[in-house]
Amino acid sequence: MSDERLQKEAVLRIGEVSAVTGRRISIAVDKDKNLSELFFDGDLVRNIAVGSYVDIRKGYLSLIGKVDGENAQPDENGKNELKETKLSRRVLSVSLVGFLDRRGEFSGGTKELPLVGNEAYLLTREKVYQVHNLVSRNGIALHVASSDYEGYDIALPVDGLMNSHIAIFGNTGSGKSNTLAILYQSFISEMRTRNKDAFDANCRILVFDFNGEYSGNDCLTQEKSVYDLSTRVDGGDKIPLSDDGLLDIEMLSIISDATEKTQKPFLKRALALRKRVLSGDDALEHTRNIIRNQVRQILQMSDKVRADLLLDYLRQILPNVDLEGMPIELAIDLDWNNKFAEFTWNGNYLKSDPEQIPNTFVYNHVANFVLSGDIISDFIVFTYVQMIYDVLSNRAQNEHIAPAINKLKSKQKDIRKVFDSSPESKFFDSNVVVVNLHDVNLEMKKTIPLLLSRMVYQDHKKNYVGKSLSIVIDEAHNILSRESAREAESWKDYRLETFEEIIKEGRKFGVFVTIASQRPNDISQTITSQAHNYFIHRLINQKDLQSIASAVSYIDKLTEESIPTLPTGTCVFSGIAGQMPLKLSIKELDAHLQPRSTTLKFGEIVSPDG
Repeated sequence: MSDERLQKEAVLRIGEVSAVTGRRISIAVDKDKNLSELFFDGDLVRNIAVGSYVDIRKGYLSLIGKVDGENAQPDENGKNELKETKLSRRVLSVSLVGFLDRRGEFSGGTKELPLVGNEAYLLTREKVYQVHNLVSRNGIALHVASSDYEGYDIALPVDGLMNSHIAIFGNTGSGKSNTLAILYQSFISEMRTRNKDAFDANCRILVFDFNGEYSGNDCLTQEKSVYDLSTRVDGGDKIPLSDDGLLDIEMLSIISDATEKTQKPFLKRALALRKRVLSGDDALEHTRNIIRNQVRQILQMSDKVRADLLLDYLRQILPNVDLEGMPIELAIDLDWNNKFAEFTWNGNYLKSDPEQIPNTFVYNHVANFVLSGDIISDFIVFTYVQMIYDVLSNRAQNEHIAPAINKLKSKQKDIRKVFDSSPESKFFDSNVVVVNLHDVNLEMKKTIPLLLSRMVYQDHKKNYVGKSLSIVIDEAHNILSRESAREAESWKDYRLETFEEIIKEGRKFGVFVTIASQRPNDISQTITSQAHNYFIHRLINQKDLQSIASAVSYIDKLTEESIPTLPTGTCVFSGIAGQMPLKLSIKELDAHLQPRSTTLKFGEIVSPDG
């Protein structure tokens, strides 16, 4: 061994293994290695400390360990010259994280254990890069981070990271949104640089933006489609959705919060009725004739309670004004005879003399009925027509079905504001789509992501030919929460089951989900645990920390304990893309590229220049 190499080894040596207990290693530090920094090859190198890595040489193998702690033990050989007291020696507590083979490639896990007496060294810059290298040969790299401890750049791999489910957690202000933005901005930029046409044709990215953070012109990419939706005003963007897409039974079940066993089968019957009527030559006259026949049956009923209920249904179907615009009452010329339990008109008993029914006002008013041309309004008409059929045949009860129809009616205006049934439009006008839900009411904030996610997932799965779909959900606790007092249990179950299916089965079809949230404990444990890679920023709440500890089992105790004190922009990265957990400092995007999530500074508000 040359003198130069011996000198380098002497500088880098920190001590030797003093005890081996499973994966727990004790290293006695040399007395001359207690400084905080060392000079090596013109660089200022940090000396060994808690949280840093150590290289334990065993033959040709370099075992890499992480320092978990240190303590002082009496040195039996050391004596203070002035006082007859024993000196103390630093002893490091080290856990093995992996090894470097002869080719210099790092592998996580434990291949061999060191022997007592094996020498331990600081990692050279070259070995630091080898340990932190996550990108395979000829792999695509994303240069978005640096090592928090050593400050070296760390490239993240596209394959292993972007083709996986990703979870980004952190309290507000911890840098979570910057991490999400720089990941996808770097991914889109790198892929388009390599082959723009192939990327645009084969990779789709759908971003659900609950707070309007990613809809800026330069955020993520300039080449994207942004849907600025609004339920407050009529001038917002609208999502193109064909009639068949909006009137799909699953879509309608989502919109109306329909129950599986009662309301959903009813909606299927209403859809079948609509299809049967509209497929004929004269749909309007066909519908009028159906209603006239139902009027005949209603006016011949002996049960006044049910008859009044069905007349209320007719009031929902037929116009509430006459041709002059004056309010009307359908039963204005009808009376009820309690003795004979039947309707009368102008002294005529309608059950006994049904030939008089065409003379009634309600029968004649059917001629004023028209289909509005609005897809939801017309479907609601057919739900009432079907409801009349079901009640007449004792197939359904009002209290079981009415909530679904009422929910559909209550969302009618909102649906009209955010969806467009124009057949010439297409949703993925660009392969990167941002759906801005900032100006959408709370109910539709839950409905739209579920509806769109299911639609694009089913379409992608049906036409899967090696293409990818990435669904990005910022502020994921808004729609993936396990607890919500605002919604029925059945609706919550359906919502979670839909996203759980996507995250559990989607990988087989090239569908990958990225979730970002400040409250991981609120999110379904099934969804949290299914992520492949985690970026964990500062979390303080104890329940959130417990959720992370149970979901991410391969984070060591030292790293886990550091999560509440992580500085802004720093995160713990752990998952299948890396061999071991890493503490990363995520690079900050330029101001014009950042999502709109920066913290307001009062100093800027009262600035004299402002």
